[in-house]
Amino acid sequence: MRFVTLLVLVILGLTGFSQKPVIEWVSIPAGTFMMGSPKAEAERFDDEVQHQVTLGAFNMSKYEITFGQYDKFCDATGRSQPFDEGWGRGKKPVINVSWEDAKAFAEWMDCRLPTEAEWEYATRAGSATPFYTGDCLGTGQANYNGNYPYSGCREGTLMRKTVPIGGFEPNTWGLHDMLGNVWEWCNDVYDNYPPGAQTNPKGPSKGTNRVIRGGSWYCYANYCRSAYRGNHNPDQVNYGIGIRLVSDN
Repeated sequence: MRFVTLLVLVILGLTGFSQKPVIEWVSIPAGTFMMGSPKAEAERFDDEVQHQVTLGAFNMSKYEITFGQYDKFCDATGRSQPFDEGWGRGKKPVINVSWEDAKAFAEWMDCRLPTEAEWEYATRAGSATPFYTGDCLGTGQANYNGNYPYSGCREGTLMRKTVPIGGFEPNTWGLHDMLGNVWEWCNDVYDNYPPGAQTNPKGPSKGTNRVIRGGSWYCYANYCRSAYRGNHNPDQVNYGIGIRLVSDN
């Protein structure tokens, strides 16, 4: 019996089943919210046009995907491990991954990347302020460039690198590091929002850059706002862009 058990474990290892990391999930309820920023929000951008969005329920990973999790994917699929900039691996959020890399990892995990609307809805967690922390974001609440605080807010520190996941308090729905630390790839092509109310929007069908959300360790506080829309070439990597996953209910 022991021989049979060992044989099964070896077969599972060879086929990659034992390589897949465990993901902690947070259940995000269905609901309707105002996506984008009101015109009165300080330092907003024109592409943040506020509009009503209705979404079905989904699950989102509680934390950003780590090097420890992504390295298992690389080992199982024969990919090269991304560079960690000398900051360490393990519980640090994975960086230097392209959108194509992120999508491949999500598919390997039988998951997907969040839509832009899902990302903002989950980040806000019922809030309507610039940040889910309120009108200000402190460097005791997120990892960003505290030398450049948001409008009228207090200066903080600059870590100059990523920090391990889960070191700051989560938002109301239990999601950690939605703002700062690393940008997170979304599935959507970047473009202006369509007019009017939307239900489960998927983004444009054509375009060049892909959406990134949440800001990063090197970003000014303004770029960490819940409504801020970043975008990046899907083929390029960056030491401030990582991954968060979604699975459907």
